[in-house]
Amino acid sequence: MSDAVKRGVLLHCDGAVATITLNRPEKLNPLDGATIIQLRDVVADLEGRSDILVVRLTGAGKAFSAGGDLGGYISLYQSPDDFRGFLENFHDLLGRMENSGKIYMAVINGACVAGGLELLLACDVVVAGAGARIGDGHLNFGQLPGAGGSQRLARAIGAMGAKFLMLSGALVDAEEALRLGLVNRIFPDDELEAGSMALCQTMAKHSPAGLKAAKHLVNEGLRGDLQTGLRMELEYVHNYATTEPDAMEGLLAFRDKRQPDYRK
Repeated sequence: MSDAVKRGVLLHCDGAVATITLNRPEKLNPLDGATIIQLRDVVADLEGRSDILVVRLTGAGKAFSAGGDLGGYISLYQSPDDFRGFLENFHDLLGRMENSGKIYMAVINGACVAGGLELLLACDVVVAGAGARIGDGHLNFGQLPGAGGSQRLARAIGAMGAKFLMLSGALVDAEEALRLGLVNRIFPDDELEAGSMALCQTMAKHSPAGLKAAKHLVNEGLRGDLQTGLRMELEYVHNYATTEPDAMEGLLAFRDKRQPDYRK
């Protein structure tokens, strides 16, 4: 997509895996209003592609994203309607990712701060290079997370962990992020690209319907209490197993000692 290159958001597709790259490395890939809209457009376009099952999201250069354009906020705050529009667009982008049937993986190279963390939290899987640094950082400049960060962070790592990152403004290294539950796997920095792609390709071999269903079960279950979630799971899995062709195909492939031929 040549227009995406000019706008600072790159899209590359390799089989069933798409890679979205924030491409303003000279400014550590800021998430300003234009970038949010561009990301939302790319995510919306990918939603219509049945051939894409997994989406990698990363940043060019030395950072995933250092967050919003703080200088730009000075004028944005003086126009309440414009600022609300910015927040609504950011919320819409993250909601589209979270509710998508596709699997989103954040690939964290270098700094991931503030709005970058909010972007990470809307993904399903997070991998990081050993040199990554991750944190909220909003209060370091008198700001607050406004794209769901305070809500998703507490759900991801618990209230105490979320308040620590928000109140201290600290950036934690990859090992601490792994311990907190912000990261699923760490790769050496020079293996992050290949390692994350290999993991995406492994996931993309699974049933498209199964990937979507597994994501839905976890996300939907978190909306209510445990007993509601258990009942939802029972009903959903019963319907999946008895109506979804991929469920039977997986069993037949196992029985016949062959690779499954899932629907695309």
